[in-house]
Amino acid sequence: MANLSIDPGAEVSVPGSASGAASTLTRQLGLATTTAVIVAEVIGVGIFLTTAGMVKSLGSPFWILAVWLATGAAAIGGALSFGGLAARMPQAGGLYVYLKETYGPRMAFLYGWLSMLVTDPGITASVAVGLASSIGDVVPLSDLERAGVAVAAILALATVNIVGLRLGSQVVKALAAIKIVLLGFLILWGLGAGRGDWSHFSPFVEQRPGSKPLVGALIGGMIAAFFSLGGWWDVSKIAGEVRDPRRTLPRAMILGVGIVTLAYLVIGMMFLYLVPPERIDDRKMFVSQAGEVLFGRAGGVVLSLIVVIAVLGSLAALLMAMPRVYYAMASDGLFFRGVAAIHPRFGTPARATSIQAALACVLAVGVGDFDALLGYFVVPTVLFLGLAVAAVFVLRRREGAEALAVPWFPLPPILFLVPTTALMVLLAGDNPRHTGIGLGVVLLGIPAYEIFFARRRRKAAGLDDILN
Repeated sequence: MANLSIDPGAEVSVPGSASGAASTLTRQLGLATTTAVIVAEVIGVGIFLTTAGMVKSLGSPFWILAVWLATGAAAIGGALSFGGLAARMPQAGGLYVYLKETYGPRMAFLYGWLSMLVTDPGITASVAVGLASSIGDVVPLSDLERAGVAVAAILALATVNIVGLRLGSQVVKALAAIKIVLLGFLILWGLGAGRGDWSHFSPFVEQRPGSKPLVGALIGGMIAAFFSLGGWWDVSKIAGEVRDPRRTLPRAMILGVGIVTLAYLVIGMMFLYLVPPERIDDRKMFVSQAGEVLFGRAGGVVLSLIVVIAVLGSLAALLMAMPRVYYAMASDGLFFRGVAAIHPRFGTPARATSIQAALACVLAVGVGDFDALLGYFVVPTVLFLGLAVAAVFVLRRREGAEALAVPWFPLPPILFLVPTTALMVLLAGDNPRHTGIGLGVVLLGIPAYEIFFARRRRKAAGLDDILN
C-alpha cells in the first residue's frame, strides 16, 4: 500500500470502496479529544471492581503494584505498536484495517463479523446495564425500569453521536474531564482527610493470611488488570476523523494508556489506604465502605454517582468508536453498501451507529446473562488483537523498516504479545468448551463472506480490469 499524503483538514474517502459513492469523513478531532476517547472508554466500572478482587487474592500491596505496572507496560507496548500501525494506515476502522492490509479481506471480515454481531453490541449492552445498576444503587429501580434506563442511555448517546462528531466528541471530552476531576478529588480527599490507615500496607511484600497461592493470584490479577485496561485500541477506529493522524494517534494512545494506568494504580492504593483488606468484599460493599469512610453515611450514594459518570463516559466512547468498523467494512464491499452512507446533514456514519445501538438494545432487554455470552468470545477477541500487533512484524518484513516506524522496535510488540499469548493459553485451557464454541461462531463467518461478499468483490475487480 502506497504512503498516503493527507491534508489534515481535508475530507477522506475510505480506501477500498468500489462504489465511487461519496462515503467521506471529515478530519476534525485533535489530540485532546482523541486522548479523551481512551480515558472515557477505559476508565469505567472496572476501577471500582478490580482492586477488591486483587486485594483479596494477592493479599500484598507490593504484588498489586507489580500487577498494575506489568499490565501497564504491556498496554504501553501495544499502544506503541498500534500507534505505528495507525500512522501507517490512518483510516476509519482501526484494527479492521490493519488485519485487512496485513492478512487479507477474509481475516478482516471475520473480525468485523464477530465485532458487529456479538462483541460490540454485547459490550455496549453490558456497560449500559452496569450504568442502570449504578443508578439503581441510588434510586430504587425494578428490573423493567433498569432495562428501560439501559435502553434510554444507549439511544440517547447513539443519537448524540449521529447528530454530529463535534457534539459527540464534546460529550466524550466533557465526561472524561469530569471523570478525571472526580477521581482526583477522591485521591486528594482520601489522603488529605487522613481517614485511612497506612498500616493497611503492612506487610508490604508478604501475602496476608487467607490469600490465594501467589502464582495463581498473579495470573488472576493479570487477567483482571488486562481487561480493566482493555479498550484503548478502539481509538484507532476513529482514525479517519483525526487531524494529522500520523502524529496525533501515536501520541494519544501513549498519553491515554499512561493516564489510565496511573489512575488505576493510584485509586487502587487509595482504596487500600481507606479500607482494611479483610473488610473488602464484593463491588457494592467495596464502594459503600470506601464511601462511608470518606463521606459518612451518604458515602455509598456519592461513590455510586461517580460510578455513573465513569460508566456513562465509557458508553459514549463505545458508541463513537465501534460503528466505524461496520462503516469501513461496507466501504470496502465487505458489508452491505448502504451501511457506508454518511448522513447528508450531520456527516456521520448514522446507519452503522444505528446498527450497534439497535443490537445493544435487544441484548440489554432480551438476553439475561450476556456477560456469560461474551465469555464465549474472549479468546477470539484477544486473538484478533494479538494478530493486529503481530502485523508490525509482518509489514516491516514485507515492506521494510521505513514503512512502519515503532519506537524501540521490537520491544513494544514483544511486551504486548508475550503476556497476551499467555493470557489466551490460560483462558482457553480454563474453559476449552467456551473457546471452541466462540471460535466456531467466528469460523461461520467464512461461508457468509464467500456467499455474500467475496463473489461481489471478485466481480467488481474483474470489471475494473476490463475498464482499465
